[in-house]
Amino acid sequence: MEIISQGAEAIIVKEKNNVLKKRIKKSYRIQEIDERLRKTRTKRETKILERAKDLIPVPKILDSCDKDMTIKMEFIDGLKLSEVLDSLKNKYEIAELIGKQIAILHNNNIIHGDLTTSNMLLKKDKLYFIDFGLSYIDEKTEHKAVDLHLIKQALESKHYLYFEDLFKSVLKGYRNNSNNYEAIMQRLLKVETRGRYKRKLH
Repeated sequence: MEIISQGAEAIIVKEKNNVLKKRIKKSYRIQEIDERLRKTRTKRETKILERAKDLIPVPKILDSCDKDMTIKMEFIDGLKLSEVLDSLKNKYEIAELIGKQIAILHNNNIIHGDLTTSNMLLKKDKLYFIDFGLSYIDEKTEHKAVDLHLIKQALESKHYLYFEDLFKSVLKGYRNNSNNYEAIMQRLLKVETRGRYKRKLH
């Protein structure tokens, strides 16, 4: 077993050709509340991944256990987009694909909640979105606008040399596939005037 990553919410372990995501206990929370939260979030992530797999490339779920708060998924042997995007000759086509896939999720009211290029894997001609740990279902334009604001921040932070053209390409892909583009863009302008969504991306 090999630890791929460990964040505040979960530890990701590779086991042969599979990935196991296990939500970590939080000692500062009351045990009953902590267990309920981890179970709820595991159920929600599983449900959304199952829904998303028919829409865009995402890791296939092999097993999910509420009791252990674990999700077993296929291992995607791809390149982390945050590490390779700047060097790609077709970076703007990939950025357009990012926008297209976000639009498809949003058309189905799936909010990713943590859209960064670190949560995207490129494998040949497929772009996989991963880590749906903060995802949820919501039809509000506000939440869709915040998703777009997050990817904009991620591009500005990680890919600042190409940021403006990359984000234009994201919006092009989004516009060509969104069923509510104008309303979401208007909301994005409002979101960007508020400080509460500004955060550092690592």
